Amino acid sequence: MNETIVNMKDKMNKSLNALANELATIRAGRANPAVLDKVQVDYWGTPTPIQQMAAVSVSEGRILVISPWEKNQLKNIEKAIQASDIGINPTNDGSVIRLAFPQLTEDRRKELCKSVKKIGEDSKVAVRSIRRDTIEKLKTMKKNSEITEDDLKDGEKKIQDQTDKFCAEVDKLVAEKEKEIMTV
Repeated sequence: MNETIVNMKDKMNKSLNALANELATIRAGRANPAVLDKVQVDYWGTPTPIQQMAAVSVSEGRILVISPWEKNQLKNIEKAIQASDIGINPTNDGSVIRLAFPQLTEDRRKELCKSVKKIGEDSKVAVRSIRRDTIEKLKTMKKNSEITEDDLKDGEKKIQDQTDKFCAEVDKLVAEKEKEIMTV
């Protein structure tokens, strides 16, 4: 039974990490290299992340500077950024690419907050789904006489406690991201 609960915690942790990664890619008005995580550049026929082809740094508060290790890849990186959904036009000066992040409007901030809340809700649904699956495993173990009724009740309580803890963590991450978006 303990192994089942440990597996559940691992799955819930993965859900939480996925949420944190997803929230990091949402642009909140200030330059953040994580917005480029999903951008793939065609590098000799192979889709390659920008971070593997160039140094990405933040200069000032709203400008991201991309310095490719191979200058002949500037055009490919520029094309990949334009084709992506980050919504920023790159400027290429022949040696580096600059991405200037514009100030977010109030409407755009509210839209981003709605999006963040939806992503958070999706994470909670995933956590609850993991809870449901784990409780089903325990019930199957009880049915097969591998655990007692008391073990089942105890396990359900532990599972619910963990679920509540992870849902609270999701709420905390969402609240932090909303605060970041609204106070830029």
